Amino acid sequence: MGRSPSYDRNAVVRAARDVFWEHGFDSAPLPEIERVTGLNRSSIYHAFGSKRGLFDAAVENYLDEVVRPRLAPLRADTVAPAALEDYLDGLGRALERPLPAPAASGCLLVNAAAAPIGRDDAIAQVISGYRAELGAAFARGVEARRPDLGPADRATLADACTGLVVSAFALVRVDAAGAAQATRTARALVAGAV
Repeated sequence: MGRSPSYDRNAVVRAARDVFWEHGFDSAPLPEIERVTGLNRSSIYHAFGSKRGLFDAAVENYLDEVVRPRLAPLRADTVAPAALEDYLDGLGRALERPLPAPAASGCLLVNAAAAPIGRDDAIAQVISGYRAELGAAFARGVEARRPDLGPADRATLADACTGLVVSAFALVRVDAAGAAQATRTARALVAGAV
């Protein structure tokens, strides 16, 4: 009879998530993952099957603990008219100031899209699903804020905001001011200022 694990799986996944977020899947050093999780290599492989299995668990954790809570006001039964602008304002403020690692690394999934792991079919589907989830939440925010627009214009606006936010996540590593400006541009579009 095997022993039950004597570690907190969520804490292990969270710690590994931060290493993957900062370094990317391919560049995340296994000794660093061992150090932050407190597990040795064989325990990691036993629990998750591989480094990739741990990465997959980290991605799910990232969506559940980082992405979806921030999108919650845009996914609520009733979306406040200012919900999308509030999201964009908060994101812009976060990107403008020096962020602690791993948040200074941008978005785990946007980074994965630009790395070799992004060519993996399963990861590509997760990234595509993430973009769709972001777009759907923004569409609800646009609908609440801009009922004056027709459906096609609202869809275009939501898509533009999604693209600007994704570009902000990609840019923050090298140009935090430019990343924050992208969120301000998205906010101006939502407010009808341009």
